[in-house]
Amino acid sequence: MWRAARAAVRRRKVQTAVIALVALFCTATGVVSLALLDAASAPFDRAFAAQQGAHAVAAYDPVRVTDAQLTGATTGVSGMSGPFPQVVVEAENPGDIFLAGRPLTVVGRADPGGAVDRLDLWRGRWATAAGEVVLASEPHVADFDSGPQSRTTTLTVNGVTLRVVGWAFSISGSADAWVAPAQIAALHPTATQMLYRFTGDVTTREAVTARLSGVTTGLPGGALVAAQQYLTLKEKAAAEPGTYLPFLSTFGVLGLLVAMIIVGNVVSGAVVSGIRHIGVLKAIGFSPGQVVAVYLTMVTVPAVAGAVPGTVLGAFAAQPMLSDTFRGLGFGQDAGARPWVWAAGLIGVPLIVVLAALLPARRAHRLSAAEAISAGSTQRRSRGLRVQRALSGTRLPRAVGLGLGLPFARPGRTALTLATLLLGVTTVTFAGGLSGSVVRVAEIGDRSGGQIGVRPQPPALGVSSTRTDTEVEALLRGLPGTARIGVFYTHEASVAGMSEPIMINFGRGDVAALGYEAQLLDGRWMTGPDEIVAPTQLMNRRGFRLGDRITIELGGGRSTFTLVGETVRGVPGPEGLFAERAALARLDPDRKLAPADFFYQVQVTDGTSLDGYAGAVRTADPGLYAWNNTGGDEFATIVTGFSTVLSILLAAVTALGVLNTVALNALDRRRDLGMLKSIGMTPRQVLTMMVTSVAALGLAAGLLGIPIGMLAHRFIVPLAGEAASMRLPAEVMQVWHPGMLGLLALSGVAIAVAGALLPARSAARLTIAQVLHNE
Repeated sequence: MWRAARAAVRRRKVQTAVIALVALFCTATGVVSLALLDAASAPFDRAFAAQQGAHAVAAYDPVRVTDAQLTGATTGVSGMSGPFPQVVVEAENPGDIFLAGRPLTVVGRADPGGAVDRLDLWRGRWATAAGEVVLASEPHVADFDSGPQSRTTTLTVNGVTLRVVGWAFSISGSADAWVAPAQIAALHPTATQMLYRFTGDVTTREAVTARLSGVTTGLPGGALVAAQQYLTLKEKAAAEPGTYLPFLSTFGVLGLLVAMIIVGNVVSGAVVSGIRHIGVLKAIGFSPGQVVAVYLTMVTVPAVAGAVPGTVLGAFAAQPMLSDTFRGLGFGQDAGARPWVWAAGLIGVPLIVVLAALLPARRAHRLSAAEAISAGSTQRRSRGLRVQRALSGTRLPRAVGLGLGLPFARPGRTALTLATLLLGVTTVTFAGGLSGSVVRVAEIGDRSGGQIGVRPQPPALGVSSTRTDTEVEALLRGLPGTARIGVFYTHEASVAGMSEPIMINFGRGDVAALGYEAQLLDGRWMTGPDEIVAPTQLMNRRGFRLGDRITIELGGGRSTFTLVGETVRGVPGPEGLFAERAALARLDPDRKLAPADFFYQVQVTDGTSLDGYAGAVRTADPGLYAWNNTGGDEFATIVTGFSTVLSILLAAVTALGVLNTVALNALDRRRDLGMLKSIGMTPRQVLTMMVTSVAALGLAAGLLGIPIGMLAHRFIVPLAGEAASMRLPAEVMQVWHPGMLGLLALSGVAIAVAGALLPARSAARLTIAQVLHNE
């Protein structure tokens, strides 16, 4: 049985290559999808359970509530840690690039253990005496010893210098630094921290909010300053891989469907074209079960040969993305593809291939030896004749009419080929819409902000500007080609109750006119120093809503702002808040600002050379660094390239399926081809007939696959936006236009013709003697 299957594998080279390539592609795509799906939730969940992470980190006003009241509030609480004194300070380490200027949440805590939020003290020891501090950092960083963190040996805050004695990680993000209770009093704490784990189902924000409300019921009004839910950190951990996951999953599912259909078609064709071979096997003693086993082995061997390198390729392709995504979240060491993902690739795809092959292989089981041997040619002459006779009465060229009638001779094979082409066109359509959407997102970003960025160089570089920020602005406005200028002072600030700081852009000048106001998804632009505008990603990840009053701390000052608008993107990254320059005076009126602290965005008039303008800025003041701020969007580049590559690969696999179909049709009709050539059909007409037979299927697949691809695009792209915590503008989905749809309609024809050309040319080159020799 093995010798017969091995011989069949060697003899059927096209069939073997098609199955192996399909299995390789589908396995690689599936492994990457499964690895991302696992990594999007499992590492955080495992670390959260191991460290008894806090469902909520709450900050209370010590003036309004006592420690005894806090420890006595236990409604719905399964575990708590605290109370811990807490203060938000700003690091005073000007030479430390890791800490300089950062707002830090410092908590007084006696030890890293406890019922909730057990810290991972992964380097050094705990701070047990005054003058010592433990800093927060992700554990097991590969380049720690050579990175900026390793050079941080002291921390100066509020005029107090502390020696760094250890590094710890909190899965709950409860603090940036911890000191001993003996030290915290000297830092003048302004809040009291409590860490809670709740009973029951706390998998939604609403559930956590309800549990927190139960805890605070009975406490004095205004005691709770702010609270941070664990879901914010979990969603952030899953955001980057979650953005790619819908795309990968869609391509993975399409790939698996194509694999199943092509394998079914290949094996079905192998059974049909090998009917005489089946009869011979049964005549020399093979049982029906052994015949089925031979044909299943014929597809299993190339499937395994494709699945093994496909699994390795997929696992290694996923590794860099997973490591880069999760290393900074404290569990990067667990971000590789786990064993079950490898097993799914090595076993799952060959199993799918076997299952797809079972149905056509059963036909070999039913045939008797006499029936198979006496059948001779497998062609059933009654099929397709009626259609071909009808087409012969039209004005179509004879070769075209015969080609259009060929699919009706093998309706089962035709249906599978049509399904394969349909999925190919669906993939190309979805990929085209996906690329159009991400490009549209990038265009929205390009419409906001300055085309030219300008920043005064720091004095440490030797060449610095002596102008103040208002003088720099006046200089820029006086240059030819200047249209609008926005002046930003960007700094991290702390939000009460949240350990992770938020970047705030205090702006003046033409900020709204730079395009940021035009990006508003909801609400309005700010009109006063007590209002802020937030990008959609920040709002979704932090749980903010329009109308919320957010308490922000900076430089020892605290002020409450009203969130009045939601915009598409922030500055400098996706999570930067917008506030008026006057808001800085409300928070920290005594802050000393140097010229190098400011950043300028400039929009130029139409026709102005961007590089020329940047050069003019540097000429006017060598202490100003100016650059062309336009450029490609990294996410758009990655997704467009990724979808293009995968759609090309899937289209190539689809073309392989068509190649197999045309090869089988040519094999089935060798006698017909010989008779047609004997009565005068030219090789070119044979080529036309064979290509036409699948081109018609390609056109039908194009017309049917476009709406399916458009539907997938409308469903998947919002899912990706939701995974990235973004609310997409309506124009992002409006990517279809008549010219694009026309090209997509022809994509099925292009795939079909590309797959048909090679076997059609081989059929066209057959001589009459070769075809009729065995007759």
